[in-house]
Amino acid sequence: MSTASDSAAATTTPPTTADKAALLASLHVPGDPLIVVNVWDAITARIVARTEGVRALATASHSIAFAHGVPDGEGMPLEMALAAAGRITAATDLPVSVDFERGYSSDAAGVRENVARLIAVGAAGMNMEDSLDGARGARRPLAEAAERIAAARAAADEADVPFSINARTDTLAGSPDAWDEAIDRANAYVDAGATSVFVLGLRDETMIADAVAAVRAPLSVIALAGAPSLTRLAELGVARVSFGPQTLWLALTHLEAAAAHLTARGEYPSELANAYSL
Repeated sequence: MSTASDSAAATTTPPTTADKAALLASLHVPGDPLIVVNVWDAITARIVARTEGVRALATASHSIAFAHGVPDGEGMPLEMALAAAGRITAATDLPVSVDFERGYSSDAAGVRENVARLIAVGAAGMNMEDSLDGARGARRPLAEAAERIAAARAAADEADVPFSINARTDTLAGSPDAWDEAIDRANAYVDAGATSVFVLGLRDETMIADAVAAVRAPLSVIALAGAPSLTRLAELGVARVSFGPQTLWLALTHLEAAAAHLTARGEYPSELANAYSL
């Protein structure tokens, strides 16, 4: 016979990684996009997670790398990347999708091992890109890139976690007219186990709508200055919108402005009184 204390304990049991992963997967709905305001450490995760309407979080590798004083593009060693991910996932009960760059390995076997470790620190999903270190837009051969997605899916299956894999293709970023290749890559990644696709380099509403129609999985986009509005992206059928390192720049711009204001002996901003409420 259950007791009131048993019921109370049940309601306070934190969600498992599998629970979080299932929730994250369910939030990728074409036409009702998941909006993820990218975070880079425990405190930004806590602040965003407690905001009304926020349903999941995503990290930005660029922001995490810069916060650690290293360059983006796997400038962080694997151990640093995993530790950063673990601190962020521990800061919230919401699902967190981790920008895992290129998987931190030169081969698919290493990707599988590394993704298993990423899941073990609490990640509910990940971004993984098909780029190569070097020139912007350079990408792995298609078969090799798809094999790495399949390795990530195998790691998730072994952990029994319905892990979200947001597969990024940099095709259009490097070759703006290589539309067929971008779509072929996107669908190959879906066939290999990706649950959504992030096509970098979509430049206008027509391209976004065409990608929504052509890709056999929910479409993820990054919102840049001058992009269609969030309402319009929903109307076009987008399933996920992120902001990458732009949220870091947003925060730093406000910090820089505050530093200039205080250095000039300006009035105390009212926000200074709220520091201990974090």
